[in-house]
Amino acid sequence: MSTTHAVKREKTEYARTIECNKLEVTAPFRWLSLAVADFFATPMISLGYGIIFSIIPFVAMQLFAIEANPMFIIPMIVGLTLIGPIFSSALYDVAWELEKGHKPSFGHSFKSLLRNQVGLWGFAVILLLILTLWVRLASLVFVLYPTDTNPALMELAVFLGIGSLIGGGLSMVVLVISAFTPQIIMERRVDIMTAVFTSANAVKNNLFVMCIWGAMIIVAVAIGFATSAVGFIIIMPLLSFASWHAYIATIKTKKQRAFE
Repeated sequence: MSTTHAVKREKTEYARTIECNKLEVTAPFRWLSLAVADFFATPMISLGYGIIFSIIPFVAMQLFAIEANPMFIIPMIVGLTLIGPIFSSALYDVAWELEKGHKPSFGHSFKSLLRNQVGLWGFAVILLLILTLWVRLASLVFVLYPTDTNPALMELAVFLGIGSLIGGGLSMVVLVISAFTPQIIMERRVDIMTAVFTSANAVKNNLFVMCIWGAMIIVAVAIGFATSAVGFIIIMPLLSFASWHAYIATIKTKKQRAFE
């Protein structure tokens, strides 16, 4: 089969699975080290997007503070984990431009959101549906929150246990389908199902490594909330850059397949 026919076939195939690499356990730490380098290479752009990202959780925390209920922090953490991949897409472009030896800019990174609008916004709808489901389930879980001023340990345990199981389950689903989906959609311009299937397959074949990466993301998000959202100014750009390097290291490119 000629190269032209192979490329044409790749562009017209839908719901396929792109091959992935086998990752080492230390891979997530390397992604973070590369992310730090990207951050210092583009400090103004990184901080600019970081401030934009931090506004969302900051406003959410102020609104939830009116209720004076610290348990609202649970749906906030999961909620940001759900919508984070979409808001990170602009920073994926910044890391990609650095990788190509180009000079990143706000304008170019913003235009990247329009590169594959159908796929990216279609994926955004999927995440929105999952977020809506989480909000509905969270409201049901809060019915179990003890009304006593001094609730029994068992009552709190039931509330936290159910909430953690639901939030953890939804977060795992999001990690599986979104670990590499936004990057694939933006860089390869493939259909959304190909991106989702490829992401799920890569996570499945590197489950332990991706669990480590997922735990690192959750800890980082928790730190962001613990700092009244100020920490997100730095945390979100770093996680976005690291996610791009995770994609480059995990999903096989055409160049990689050619040398095999």
